[in-house]
Amino acid sequence: MKRRVLTVGAALAVFAAAAVAPAVGPAAAAPSAGVLAPAAQALAAPDIAVANVQAHLTQFQTIATQNGGNRRAGSAGYTASVAYVKTKLQAAGYTVTEQVCTDCTYRSNNLIAEWPGGPADQVVMFGSHLDGVSAGPGINDNATGSSALLENALVLAQQNPTMTKRVRFAWWTDEEQGLNGSDFYVRSLSATQRGYIKGYYNFDMIGSTNGGYFINRITSATAAPLKAYWDSLNIQPEENVEGQGRSDDYPFAQAGIQTSGYAAGASARKTSAQATKWGGTSGSAYDPCYHRSCDTTSNVSATVLNRSADGIAYAIWQLAVGSATNDFSVAVSPTSGSVQRGASTTATVSTATTAGTAQTVGLSATGLPAGVTASFSPSSVTSGGSATLTLSASASATLGTYTVTVTGAGSGGVSRSASYTLTVGGSGGCSGGQLIGNGGFESGSSPWTASSGVITNDTRQPARTGSYKAWMLGYGSTRTETLSQSVTIPAGCASYTLSFWLHVDTAETTTSTAYDRLVVQVGSTTLATYSNLNAAAGYTQRSFNVAAYAGQTVTLKFTGTEDASLQTSFVVDDVTLQAS
Repeated sequence: MKRRVLTVGAALAVFAAAAVAPAVGPAAAAPSAGVLAPAAQALAAPDIAVANVQAHLTQFQTIATQNGGNRRAGSAGYTASVAYVKTKLQAAGYTVTEQVCTDCTYRSNNLIAEWPGGPADQVVMFGSHLDGVSAGPGINDNATGSSALLENALVLAQQNPTMTKRVRFAWWTDEEQGLNGSDFYVRSLSATQRGYIKGYYNFDMIGSTNGGYFINRITSATAAPLKAYWDSLNIQPEENVEGQGRSDDYPFAQAGIQTSGYAAGASARKTSAQATKWGGTSGSAYDPCYHRSCDTTSNVSATVLNRSADGIAYAIWQLAVGSATNDFSVAVSPTSGSVQRGASTTATVSTATTAGTAQTVGLSATGLPAGVTASFSPSSVTSGGSATLTLSASASATLGTYTVTVTGAGSGGVSRSASYTLTVGGSGGCSGGQLIGNGGFESGSSPWTASSGVITNDTRQPARTGSYKAWMLGYGSTRTETLSQSVTIPAGCASYTLSFWLHVDTAETTTSTAYDRLVVQVGSTTLATYSNLNAAAGYTQRSFNVAAYAGQTVTLKFTGTEDASLQTSFVVDDVTLQAS
């Protein structure tokens, strides 16, 4: 926890914090807009093994010992602490980001980890500062908060429950120099991103040996799950007066984000009433080693730490974990197509299990114009499977464009749907012709969508005809580039031929390993894959029958991937899709 400095500026900061944190009152505040309420049907929270939390404390102690005795922000000890937490989180499946705090007193990184379950616009955030002071290893202040959060994150990943909210964990840098890491993070968020965070919970010094049981903004709705857990132990917690404005919840509160958290106390002294209630020594500091060299693993109460870690788990489960309800999604690909009278067209209906276990999904279609019928093969799937939708138009089908709704009815009573836009055309036969726009790349980039620099007249790789071509990769470093165009393929033609000319140039020396690749797709189907093994002088024409896509609007896509060394260039020119 940041040391309190008695200056006018600090006094103003404390006053502002008090405006955000209500004083202790007899009744809990009612929930208001933007304040999280516990998730409906929350499952029982797991017990967090204090021995595992203590094992993390031991690692932080070792890191400090090996790096000059401390873990101050910007030091080797802090960098090693970040690496330890990051490695654990990545192995557990978290999305982990290091954010460089460019205006911190000691330039160093915040560590942000997000569990992928739950809606991205409904975030519950749990944070602690990872840095210590230069005087010692910083175990109670604040390896305790950091370790309790880390173990909670690992248990959440291990149990992998159904999430009703997105859970984000943070380990802050440069807290001891003025809450700089968390302040930098909050300032880096857009107004929309700040709005996604429905509550921030801070844990700073949660194992003090002569500790108390303190909760930030104890009467607020945000604090309710933290207080409920400690109330269940008959602890009788109190407002965290000592910590107001002194830890990483403060920048969040200043930005209008609801906050709470646990603390066990720092240099303030325990009262006789608190000693009677909680045990310990009255008149002595909650943490006698606050900001001193004796703040080691010996300076931690296992009981206080255990109750704090379990309370964090209770809050996570109450706020963000729900009981498993079987659910699924439905999608149609492509999302639009056309059919001529007397013809048919197809699309793929895909399902996915989004919660709980897989279930049987029956498929149907509504919104069909007169004269058009729909069939599914198969007519029902197990969620996670797919079916082929066939739309057939009679000779007298009603012309026009229509929105067809494809519905999946689950065996558990859940229904999900997706839309498909169908255009019914006359039976005038094949309109034919060349369907690709700007196939020689001589007319700028439209209607292609391409990675920067792909469509070029660079003479190092000459075009087959004209001056321009699509030159993908050739950097000799890890890279992915794409080139695509949406094309509507008419129904009723006798033949449909996709052709393009390809030149492959490589510096790879292998004759057996495909290091660099070019994948050609129509819709979701891969037509061909080329690699450095296809290198040859000049251009070679590649042709494919794409009659299966008649009556559909699909995307033709080239995707090139190159590994870390030795370039391979894939040069494409004169692309055509001829219907006749």
